[in-house]
Formats: sequence, C-alpha cells, structure tokens
Amino acid sequence: MKMKPKQEAQLVKEALRVGEVYMKNRGFDGFKPTDSSGLKISNLYQLLAVDKLITPLAKDQEDEPHMKHKLALWIAKQLPDNHPLKNS
Repeated sequence: MKMKPKQEAQLVKEALRVGEVYMKNRGFDGFKPTDSSGLKISNLYQLLAVDKLITPLAKDQEDEPHMKHKLALWIAKQLPDNHPLKNS
C-alpha cells in the first residue's frame, strides 16, 4: 500500500487512538499526557509486535519513521473499505 505523507500521518494518529484502546483492553495503562509521540509510537509498535499483530521490523530498521509506517499499514488493514482514511 503506497501512502502519501499526509495520509500516513493521519493513519498513525488513528493507530495511536485505536492502539491505546487495545493497550487498555490488554491491561496496560493508556498513554500519559506527558508521553512524547515517539514514546507512544514505540510502545504501541512493540506491543503489536509481541502480540504478533504486526511483523517486527529488522533490528536496524527499528526507528520512528519505520515504526510509524508499520502502524499506518496496521490500522489501514483494520479500517472498513469505506473509511475516509482508506480512500484519501
């Protein structure tokens, strides 16, 4: 799936929103208001990788841009076909 940068940013934002609900359902605390976006991205990526909901990145690619892309791909697959973020 090829994404435009703006679309990827919106998908990452949605992934963090949905991912926080997933984290809470798994028994973890949600994100704190003081958590940086990088920390949120890293924590969610790691949880999804451990739970085998996404394929882990190679160790040399575990950086914020690659994790964001993985989260965007993950949430895009979760969205219904008629969702505005899927068709933008």
